[in-house]
Amino acid sequence: MTLELIRQTASYVRERAGFEPQIGIILGTGLGGLVDEIQISTAIDYADIPNFPVSTVEGHHGRLIFGMLGGKRVVAMQGRFHYYEGYTPQQVVFPVRVMKLLGIECLFVSNASGGVNPQFRTGDLMVITDHINLIPNPLVGPNISELGTRFPDMNDAYDPALIRLAGEVAAGLGIELQYGCYVGGTGPTFETQKEYGYFRAIGGDTVGMSTTPEVIAARHMLIPVFGVSVITNVGLSGEKSTHEEVQREGAKAAVNMTRLFVGMISAL
Repeated sequence: MTLELIRQTASYVRERAGFEPQIGIILGTGLGGLVDEIQISTAIDYADIPNFPVSTVEGHHGRLIFGMLGGKRVVAMQGRFHYYEGYTPQQVVFPVRVMKLLGIECLFVSNASGGVNPQFRTGDLMVITDHINLIPNPLVGPNISELGTRFPDMNDAYDPALIRLAGEVAAGLGIELQYGCYVGGTGPTFETQKEYGYFRAIGGDTVGMSTTPEVIAARHMLIPVFGVSVITNVGLSGEKSTHEEVQREGAKAAVNMTRLFVGMISAL
């Protein structure tokens, strides 16, 4: 994806949306309920956006939502793109590149994930403090120097100030948070028991099939990131996982995630 394509898409979206968003939001599987809290001014189907991929996964609606949330101008992806759908890593992060040109100042990301930390339970919210990326890196290939440096630092991939704010907001709302490391894998298979054990051994607390490419692209462009994993199944329990179960459990836990996101955005 070239800078010219990114600019072309951003120009189209900016004209349709009619305002400059302050905050970008990416909603994971079963987590689209946050959209109900947005005072929507414009909704654009991905299929109508030049150069945009189209989500093929059930539970991802495929719309770019513009509106007000917590007193801030936001743009929300109701449905994201995944490497396992056959998209390149560069296509997966293309919307984040477009959001940067639209003017976002920070990015909120969410995902449905399997818990590998034995202390976690289905329905928990885990604030992502670090990640292990096992998906091909979206920065491989020619660097777009206008967007960021060739070798970006990932030491604070998830913004410490936003993590602290999450703790304060959650305490005020009575929401219990977990904290930990997210492992991003390619999917689309759910993990074997040995794979779950491996991810735990290398420092992972949850595992999923998304997020890390978008975070890498955001940090390449110096966008602060806050991330939450919704634990929709516990991987080391030995129970079989289904996409329908992930959607169902994600929708339940999304209520608290929505409260957390709205509270944080209001406080920014």
